[in-house]
Amino acid sequence: MNLLSAEHLSFLYGNRQALNQVNLTLSAGEVVALIGPNGSGKSTLIKLLLGHLSGSGVIRWNDRPLRHWSHRELAKLVAYLPQSPQTDVDQRVVDVLRLGRAPYLGPIGLESERDLRIVQQVSRTLELDELLNRGIDELSGGQRQAVFIGRCLAQEPKAMLLDEPNTFLDIGHQLELFKLLHRLAKEQSMAVLVASHDLNLAASFADRLILLSQGRIVATGPAEQVLDPKILSQTYQIPIDRIDRPGKPPLVFPSFDR
Repeated sequence: MNLLSAEHLSFLYGNRQALNQVNLTLSAGEVVALIGPNGSGKSTLIKLLLGHLSGSGVIRWNDRPLRHWSHRELAKLVAYLPQSPQTDVDQRVVDVLRLGRAPYLGPIGLESERDLRIVQQVSRTLELDELLNRGIDELSGGQRQAVFIGRCLAQEPKAMLLDEPNTFLDIGHQLELFKLLHRLAKEQSMAVLVASHDLNLAASFADRLILLSQGRIVATGPAEQVLDPKILSQTYQIPIDRIDRPGKPPLVFPSFDR
């Protein structure tokens, strides 16, 4: 059974069709990458799946319609990392991690021993122990992103939805991030849906790609199938070349003459 099943999702921003009849599934242990140009509907789709936006269509988490989930219940199942996570500038790393336990806190907000233990486990998993008492504003971009992923993991989710998590990261930190997401998916049977502009990076770590254009899915499947130069050239409106590599995902890049 799919952890997530979405059918015929559509959404309008005013008169503009942001999503049009999108179908999507997500299974435990699977990494799926949403790719496509700016304005193709990636962020809108993620927000619809979480109930942050309301459109038409059917969304089911664990075969249960989204409308039947409370915010608190859904937060125990699904963690969300937006493009620009917000924190107070005076928060320490440990404070940010502890926020992930919010769905589990009692009526007066007291943390249990289990809450504290989960935060410690997440800190060890992401190698954040030496940063716990540092201010979040003192960290590098890569360190901050690791902390925000730690906040998600503290929710003990079965799925993570991430919107452009590699924004503002250099290539080294982007690689580390996608390696981490892939490892979490495989070791913890966690479903991961990530929106990304980097086609080659997404292809290297995702089990499946979903290419969006003008609110529609134009291709879905393994990288070898989706990264078709003809499809990409039409989608991005630029010439695209491709290099095939035996045993590895293909590489694609803009084609231009000097």
